[in-house]
Amino acid sequence: MNVQQIKQAIREAQEAAYEAADNLHKTRYDGIDQGACGFAWVNIYEHNGTKLKGNTKMGRAMKEAGIRQDYTKSFQIWNPSGYPVQNVDVLEAGARAAADVFKKYGFTAYAGSRLD
Repeated sequence: MNVQQIKQAIREAQEAAYEAADNLHKTRYDGIDQGACGFAWVNIYEHNGTKLKGNTKMGRAMKEAGIRQDYTKSFQIWNPSGYPVQNVDVLEAGARAAADVFKKYGFTAYAGSRLD
């Protein structure tokens, strides 16, 4: 994948994440920011079975597309939905949706979350 294709995957993941977060927020929480506070993100580890490293062609393309590596060296997108709440369930729903989009593009991706 090139940088433009990665950027397209990011846009698609963010849109899916926002939609999933919005849906859960409106249906389960009646549009009110309530419940447990926390954070959610997506970690991306491999592409088509090849481990992503920051010094490879794919790793450099990921960085150029705006995806940063975290302290574990996995590529990470923090709060992919950008949804304006603190509810961990809502944010995690978005992160799971984003991970599913990246999986569609051949990446090994998982949602993560933690309480605040």
